[in-house]
Amino acid sequence: MSIDFRYVGLTPTGKLVQGIIPSTSKSEALKRAQELALKHHFKLTAVQKKRTFIYKVQKGTDAPIKGEQKAYSIEEVRNALERLGYKVLSIQPKLFDFNVKPPRNEVVMFIRLSADLLREKMPYDEILTLLSNDIQNKALREILREISKDLREGKDGKEVFGKHERGLGKFAAYMLGVASKSGNMVEIYESTAKFLERTAEFKKNLKSALIMPTIVMIVLAIAVAFYVGYIFPKTAELFVRFNIPLPPMTKATLDLSYFLQRNWLILTILTLIPVIGGYFFVTSEKGKFIINKYLIRIPVVGSLMHKTSIEIFCRVFYSLYGGSGENIEAIRVAAEACNNRYMEKQITEIAIPMMLKEGKGLVESLEATGVFTENALSRLRSGAETGTIRYTALQVANYYEKETTYKLRTIIDLIQVAIAMIIMFVMTAITIVSSETAVIKPKMPGT
Repeated sequence: MSIDFRYVGLTPTGKLVQGIIPSTSKSEALKRAQELALKHHFKLTAVQKKRTFIYKVQKGTDAPIKGEQKAYSIEEVRNALERLGYKVLSIQPKLFDFNVKPPRNEVVMFIRLSADLLREKMPYDEILTLLSNDIQNKALREILREISKDLREGKDGKEVFGKHERGLGKFAAYMLGVASKSGNMVEIYESTAKFLERTAEFKKNLKSALIMPTIVMIVLAIAVAFYVGYIFPKTAELFVRFNIPLPPMTKATLDLSYFLQRNWLILTILTLIPVIGGYFFVTSEKGKFIINKYLIRIPVVGSLMHKTSIEIFCRVFYSLYGGSGENIEAIRVAAEACNNRYMEKQITEIAIPMMLKEGKGLVESLEATGVFTENALSRLRSGAETGTIRYTALQVANYYEKETTYKLRTIIDLIQVAIAMIIMFVMTAITIVSSETAVIKPKMPGT
């Protein structure tokens, strides 16, 4: 979430200059303030961060009151309270003044409720007031109050919502900023809420399909390694101590146990190196691009993720195309929202230049990117020919939503069955190896 910084300066004639810069850090705000000072020829004297102050005041003989107020300095808070007739007892900066991001489900609820109330023809400023008083999450409540204040002061909607990109999310902040200047706020709010809900649902389902089984397999591997490397030898070594011949599976398992004990450090390092390297690769921009490029080509799971990205593109495209008067911008934003860096690059570097420089049609340009399915292109082409491409995009989005939701449930069920079978196989093998020791017959004395 952006923080407001106030810059203060003096012109060569001694006139005071000040303004507000939204920024995520003081260093960035200072850099931007210095650029403004150079451009407008004034001397920069201070850059102050807007922070929270805790105050204690009293009016007359009433009991003291405690409260919080955001401001740029203690003097600013003191002057404001004294103008209201309070006697200031104490003012101090809040020790732990963190900008906590509101939960994603709270943001979705705010957007969904806003869409419902807009449909009921309630004025937007009243909606913000109502929701900011009713929402329990403090971080989101503060964001809504600040948005309401800025909009009442006549600030640009994109700038107002853009300040809260970190708290609301980049896509939501952009869409709500566009909606504030659009004549179709209800539809844009509806589409934004739907997009966020679908993204959350897809991540949840993907976690069920891939992440949780992976965790189960890792835990199972650790448990088996602990059993083979520590618990099993305690029993098998009793027979070795008395020179009792070991059955083949018991001997092989004991040899494996000795190998793990001798080389556990090397094996741990060899396991951690690819894990750590893979993490940094996956979180890097180049890594995300390469993974996104080849992930959509993987059978089954890759196909689902590919179609989900197309669904999101079409849903955002439907919300913005023709409604905001910036159709190229609508395509660019839809490409950014589709959650696939490779698809985004293909659309922004191939499709958009073809439309702008060569005058090609939308569907022809999207086809040249090589990232859209034949089914999606066929439907969009039909919509372009009949002049209903915007609503055709919504149909494509709804179709892929139903298809991916159904297929993902099926995949989750199959993966759960496969995991259960692997666990059963491992437990059976451990049971057989353990029970083999029960049939070992020690040599009787004199035989």
